[in-house]
Amino acid sequence: MRAKITYVVTAAVLVFYFVLVGSRGVLLIKHGTLITVTFGIAVLVLPAIGVWFLWKNTQFVRRANALAAELDAEGGLPVDELLRTPSGRIDRASADAVFERRREETEDTPDDWRCWFRLAVAYQDARDTPRARKAMQRAIALHRSTRPDEHPSPSGDLSSPSGV
Repeated sequence: MRAKITYVVTAAVLVFYFVLVGSRGVLLIKHGTLITVTFGIAVLVLPAIGVWFLWKNTQFVRRANALAAELDAEGGLPVDELLRTPSGRIDRASADAVFERRREETEDTPDDWRCWFRLAVAYQDARDTPRARKAMQRAIALHRSTRPDEHPSPSGDLSSPSGV
């Protein structure tokens, strides 16, 4: 729940920033000189990119959460079996061992979104966020491809989290 609140607060701050910057861009354009109009257009590009990025990120999070809820309803969410240091951080060797099992599971059934979801969690536990995101995108694409009106997105990468 804390992560959701943090995400909503961050998104609200970003939207406020986009409105503030966008209004400054409009004021520059209204000024009417060649330089201020050029700067105004340039300033409006930044909030446009930000809104697009926030929208895509929000879609990703919603879809990933929907998969997690569906997997939870099926009883298929990965169990936290990782060893932790006294400070509470995940032990790297433990995360790598779980990752290897998840990778093998995914290689055995590459068309199962559930395996890709669990692989994404393993990547995240191994602190490999870019590959975790790609694996989750693959899980989302496979899940969406089960519906005839949806189209899958690019596949993920199965290399180890440590890059080996």
